[in-house]
Amino acid sequence: MINQPIFIAIVIIAASIFTYSIRNIFLNINFLKKAYPVKDWGKRIKLLFNIGFGQSKILRFPLIGFLHALVFWGFLAILFGSAEMLIDGLFGIEKSLDFLGPLHHFFIISGDIAGLVIFILILVFLFRRFFLNIKRFTGIEMTHKAHKDASFALLLILFLMVSLLGMNMGYLKLHPNESAYYPASALLAQFILPESGNFEHLYIINWWTHITLIFFFANYLPYSKHFHVFMSLPNVFFSKLTPLTQMSNMERVTEEVKLMMDPNAAYTEVSTENEVIERFGMKDIEDGTWKHYIDSLTCTQCGRCTSVCPANLTGKLLSPRKLLIDFRSRMNAKSPGLRKDINFTDNKSLLDNSISREEIWACTTCNACTQECPVNIDHPSIILEMRRYLFMEESAAPTALNNMSTNIENNGAPWQYPPTERLNWANDLFINKEKA
Repeated sequence: MINQPIFIAIVIIAASIFTYSIRNIFLNINFLKKAYPVKDWGKRIKLLFNIGFGQSKILRFPLIGFLHALVFWGFLAILFGSAEMLIDGLFGIEKSLDFLGPLHHFFIISGDIAGLVIFILILVFLFRRFFLNIKRFTGIEMTHKAHKDASFALLLILFLMVSLLGMNMGYLKLHPNESAYYPASALLAQFILPESGNFEHLYIINWWTHITLIFFFANYLPYSKHFHVFMSLPNVFFSKLTPLTQMSNMERVTEEVKLMMDPNAAYTEVSTENEVIERFGMKDIEDGTWKHYIDSLTCTQCGRCTSVCPANLTGKLLSPRKLLIDFRSRMNAKSPGLRKDINFTDNKSLLDNSISREEIWACTTCNACTQECPVNIDHPSIILEMRRYLFMEESAAPTALNNMSTNIENNGAPWQYPPTERLNWANDLFINKEKA
């Protein structure tokens, strides 16, 4: 029934393509900057189970959030059956994990029910996408290609469920005594399948269709917005644990400040030979961190971030979702050259060519986007790093910020008054200035 040599050849091809895609991602991470130390493992594991597996953030939306969570949990249930199919095909056997007994039965029952539930929910999602005109599905960043990608991925999942249920129904007709382990397929078979027929062909065709679609889907995902199927759990685990919009200190600046504050440093000679000049902030992707990159790979493009952004809601150009799409697109365009030569340039940059300065300064850093993101993407960190570049490298901040910086440098305060006049506001008040 299972042609083992053909199956092994398909597995090798699929695994090779997938390995190539994942290898490119890790190569891209190599030329990016460090983000923050990964510690506090207990907190991260708690986040993983709460937000990742528990889907707590998406469940804040009572109806549609619950439906999305059901699809996620359904995929987890189906994974067991997919793993068993892989083992069966590699070793030319059937039901290789049957020795697990009741545990095997539990996962088979769960996977069969999940297949029908996901099939129904994907139809609901397709209807919403095509007919309900959901506002957050639109935007300047949501191109025709992006909409096609979303629809294609949903249709792939739909066909995966059709082949899964078809396979289970065919298996049931061949093994009628096992109907208790396939409740959803048994129910469907009563209405869909005739009493007699060549059910072995039904089973075999759907078996090969399902496993082939799994391999195709796995290799399509790294190039699709639905890569969050793989990336959401890792991204939640590596979430930023410090307060949102808290900027990290730059090591070079910290060293300079320490030298300035150290009286003995005046007599110390500092060698600048072979010193690499570090760019302040982010101008292009190579100035970003590995977390910026996996955030961009994780983005589901659901638009919940943009739908709550006060800047976007008041007509500003800023769209938090666009930042992630632009970062990933720019990485795809420039990374092949950077992997060959870290100094590669195409005379373009993420700032200006993809993300405008108007977008960067429109952000209020309210963190609504990160708060609403179901997979803990940190949108403001990209904005803050680009602002850091504009402020420290180009002195291209808005006039009010430049004036404040000048006042701090000259007066030790944000205001345009010398320190000796800082209490003038109290001249007409009964305040003891000496104690103040």
